[in-house]
Amino acid sequence: MTIQVDPIRRNLRFGLPKDKAISWNPAGLHVTQFFNTLSLFFPAGERFFIQSVRNYRQEIVGDDLKEQISAFIGQEGFHTREHEEYNDALVAAGMPVEAMDRVVVELLELVKKAPRSFQLAATVALEHLTAVLGDVLLRNDSLLKEVEPHFSAVWRWHAIEETEHKAVCFDAYEQVLGKGIKAYSLRVGAFVIANLLFWSLYVPFYTVMVAKGGGLLNLKGWGKVLNLTLGRPGVLRRALPDWLDFFRPGFHPWMHDNRHFLDLADALVEEVANFDVNQAKAA
Repeated sequence: MTIQVDPIRRNLRFGLPKDKAISWNPAGLHVTQFFNTLSLFFPAGERFFIQSVRNYRQEIVGDDLKEQISAFIGQEGFHTREHEEYNDALVAAGMPVEAMDRVVVELLELVKKAPRSFQLAATVALEHLTAVLGDVLLRNDSLLKEVEPHFSAVWRWHAIEETEHKAVCFDAYEQVLGKGIKAYSLRVGAFVIANLLFWSLYVPFYTVMVAKGGGLLNLKGWGKVLNLTLGRPGVLRRALPDWLDFFRPGFHPWMHDNRHFLDLADALVEEVANFDVNQAKAA
């Protein structure tokens, strides 16, 4: 691919209101917890992504890719910090985040015992998943319509930056491991395994989060999230072709050219800066 996008480090702080942790989305508990459950995975996951790329830093050639990797690490570091704060808000709301985080950490510690090539392939796989989810969020304005502004901003920021750096690990992977059948087999094998592990954890975690929020027997809430994701509008169902493109031998993340969403970043940075101003005035 000829598209080159240089990630930008945006050191933003969102000051998430803890009292809104399980009520920030007016679509209801089930939709709110759908997002909140995703946040559980990010601190441990993004630390793993950073390490898997660092395993190969000495073998990367080309100043452009080296700088993109450095910016990727910076972005993921900021994501980790903000989602740790996000998850602290969930803990304050009575959600069993710490126990679930330990499960994710222990799983990733096992993955770290695999060859570093598999670790990088798993990172490439999960970066594609997060890029697809980020695109879903940015492409469907209704997902964050009229939600609490701080939570809306943190999700839009994360989605923009996942889009911005979605090819960095992929390009590093192809440089150090190549584009042949062996490299292809490794990345698609890692993709299958990574998705099976992620969703096999996500579904029970999400169920627990909904139950702890008091919505386990709320059939209307379950119906709403099922329609949102798989029915109508079915945002995940409609994103399935993009997800499946990873299996193409000639796949590259920028074959899904959604760079226009990056134009939203400057306005978002200004919006978040005003949070600090408003908080200072309130103080």
